[in-house]
Amino acid sequence: MPIVVRLDVMLAKRKRRSKDLAQAIGITEANLSLLKSGKVQGVRFATLDAICRELDCQPGDLLEYLPDHATERSRRAG
Repeated sequence: MPIVVRLDVMLAKRKRRSKDLAQAIGITEANLSLLKSGKVQGVRFATLDAICRELDCQPGDLLEYLPDHATERSRRAG
């Protein structure tokens, strides 16, 4: 998928742990881990809002559109 999740980068910049963020925004560590790894099909705006509020960032700091990345990956898989 051409959308890349950069949550791990923002956590590092803010010197926060996934466990603490999950607790602060009210989701499980497992769900936050799935989001960080990009293994989700979507994210609720309420969750995105909570993450941005907690990390003092914008949605664009967490999500990146890389169409070439997806094309390259599909070529390797095929």
